[in-house]
Amino acid sequence: MALSEQDVRHVALLARLGLSGEQVVELQGELNSILEHIDQLRNLDLEGVEPTTHAVPLVNAMRADEPRPSLSHEAALMNAPQQRDGAFLIPRIVGPGGGA
Repeated sequence: MALSEQDVRHVALLARLGLSGEQVVELQGELNSILEHIDQLRNLDLEGVEPTTHAVPLVNAMRADEPRPSLSHEAALMNAPQQRDGAFLIPRIVGPGGGA
């Protein structure tokens, strides 16, 4: 199924793309090439081929989530510019008095 120039202009309109005449002709060729490849895929015998989402198996490369020692509460607050009641004190950025 080949796309006409009118089809390409319609798709460009839907995508809110402003294309020149040259770009429409170029895109028409590219889209038709893509559709030809899809037609070739449709002609393949895929009987018995399991559907896959990835060509190769995915393996999670992250380490195990195990508890380990971290900073003490005091050490975490040691370099805080301001703190109050054991917590970081930051300037208000939303609401009254936030500036912006």
